[in-house]
Amino acid sequence: MEKSKVLIVGGTGYLGKRLVKSSLANGHDTYILQRPQIGVDIEKVEMFISFKMQGAHLVTASFNDHRSLVDAVKLVDVVICAISGVHIRSHHILLQLKLVDAIKEAGNIKRFFPSEFGTDPARMENAMEPGRVTFDDKMVVRKAIEEAGIPFTYVSANCFAGYFLCGLCQIGHILPSTDSVVLLGDGNQKAIYVNEDDIATYTIKAIDDPRTLNKTLYLRPPKNILSQREVVQIWEKLIGKELKKSTLSNEEFLAPMKELEYAEQVGLCHYYHVCYEGCLANFEIGEDGEEATTLYPEVKYTTAEQYMKRYL
Repeated sequence: MEKSKVLIVGGTGYLGKRLVKSSLANGHDTYILQRPQIGVDIEKVEMFISFKMQGAHLVTASFNDHRSLVDAVKLVDVVICAISGVHIRSHHILLQLKLVDAIKEAGNIKRFFPSEFGTDPARMENAMEPGRVTFDDKMVVRKAIEEAGIPFTYVSANCFAGYFLCGLCQIGHILPSTDSVVLLGDGNQKAIYVNEDDIATYTIKAIDDPRTLNKTLYLRPPKNILSQREVVQIWEKLIGKELKKSTLSNEEFLAPMKELEYAEQVGLCHYYHVCYEGCLANFEIGEDGEEATTLYPEVKYTTAEQYMKRYL
């Protein structure tokens, strides 16, 4: 079977660059959307050139130019969007509605992967303000995709290891301490941590897989379904030392909310649902979903312990 041609939108981003690498490594004809508004962002330009030298095709198109988007989409079979939905970086989820319009008009796309890659928004209808905006916006995009009859796969990748494991699940930390840790609540709620390179690998695997068509692909590597206490234990074993532990109740965690900037409030809400409510691991996958490690046992995913060795 001939492999699908892939267009990646947001290809220079945190996850996007990994998707490009994985798509090329898996032998897909890979196109990357290059927006003319790049200005003098030399690092992005260098990344585009590096991708081109690895065999990717650059396609100039803009979200402000519908025709250019339609033309870009017509070059490929599959569109993967990885534009940021993280408020502390930039939040552009609803921009994808323009992409949905272009895909609908082009009429040739066999699969669209919108920018999801986190908590399943369909399960977050009771999320708190203002954090729920992320989930609400993603559901607006899903509704547009489904109403347009566009074939899709939604990827629920849970916690990016680089944001969660690195700081022992503490908000605002991206390097693990060798002295102390604050446990959120009792520290026993399970979450799911996935290496960002593995997220890209599983996503690209799903492109031409009929089993993932019009479904949500959940990434649940069995060895990475861990509580914060278990993550801390892994780190303690690696450094050969026990950390000083204190605990933070949910009331204490939410107390500073009003003083924070909007983007930080959104992040605080997301951490709350993951770390205090266990929203990622407290449900069974239904008929509208598939689990990635089960579908693709040949992928040797990175365990939490292997991942954390990089911080030694």
